[in-house]
Amino acid sequence: MAGQGPEAGFVVEYYYKVRWGHQQEFLELFRRNHLPVLERERELGRILRMAAAAPRYHATEDGRWDYRVTIVFRDAAAAAADSPVTGSETEMRRLFPDRGLFEREERTRFEILKAHWDLPLVDVELTGP
Repeated sequence: MAGQGPEAGFVVEYYYKVRWGHQQEFLELFRRNHLPVLERERELGRILRMAAAAPRYHATEDGRWDYRVTIVFRDAAAAAADSPVTGSETEMRRLFPDRGLFEREERTRFEILKAHWDLPLVDVELTGP
């Protein structure tokens, strides 16, 4: 998914490790409260593509992660910039009319999260010198 050249964008993988037994709850909250923000950022051109994955089998607890969300940003500057959506009261009100519900659910989503890390990727050429 990384691709080559500036037209390929800037790829970042976001890993989420959720408290055991709360994986489905986390996914539902992510879909309801974070995905609309990401989709709006795609509409605005900050994000080019998104994908998500979960491991088919389990790993050791120290190496376990539950969800990986891969986002291809327009460029490194877009990835580093503040969100044009979450930084806009108008955008947030349009996406989440019940701001109190949104804030409660986001608090829950982070309370059931055990760990989260971001991993920017670079292409590695496997052929040649």
